[in-house]
Amino acid sequence: MDATGEASKSKRSELRIFPTSQDLARAAAEECTRLALEAVEARGRFSLALAGGSTPKRLYAQLAAGFAAGSSRSFPWKATHFFWGDERHVSPDHPDSNYRMAFEAMFSKVPVPASHLHRIQGEATDARAAADAYEKELRRHFGAKPGIWPQFDLVLLGLGSDGHTASLFPATDVLSESERLAAAVWVPKLEVWRVTLTVPLLNQAANIIVLVSGKDKAEALRAVRCRVFQPYTLPAQLIQPVCGRLQWLVDREAASLL
Repeated sequence: MDATGEASKSKRSELRIFPTSQDLARAAAEECTRLALEAVEARGRFSLALAGGSTPKRLYAQLAAGFAAGSSRSFPWKATHFFWGDERHVSPDHPDSNYRMAFEAMFSKVPVPASHLHRIQGEATDARAAADAYEKELRRHFGAKPGIWPQFDLVLLGLGSDGHTASLFPATDVLSESERLAAAVWVPKLEVWRVTLTVPLLNQAANIIVLVSGKDKAEALRAVRCRVFQPYTLPAQLIQPVCGRLQWLVDREAASLL
């Protein structure tokens, strides 16, 4: 038991369970801040990939609240570069935009240089062109030549009730992508295009945190963590860092079936 939740470890990952979604958000904010400060001290900057969804939104609000409160261990906003793990094929002011959610919950309230917000151009007419442009931006930021996988300091992910994460949906071609950093994906069940970071890039991260809350995610969490490996139907099972650390931060409702 740690100070904020129950913890258990396996060879694949670490699971931490918190009483409520707000406790989860506070712990996630503390962990993000710790990792950011360590990266800035070691390398002068922190590269972070954000997730969409209601659970990450609570984390972003918590980070912004820490800045407003003048925390002595404040998140290093001016030394952090923010990316997105995935984006909807919409404009940045659209209600469904992951960028808009993060901006309203966090970026509008903290001192982040505009040049440090590396958003996916979801408004592009062709989602595949948006993915190409994002891949170029990723390589530019990390200085990664073709054939070299960049490494995020931290990737934040959520979990869908169908077992998807980022925009890695069941039975989609992107699950087998092995060369690209970012890819466009057609999601038949939603009849929409999305742009997502690919599995190989996500798994290169030094740290991955998957945030899961609510009873509606309990069955998906159990399936992803406890069933046999079947990533074509449970894509979140593909999240297995090459040499990084994977943490599942979940609330008690989401963990109720474990």
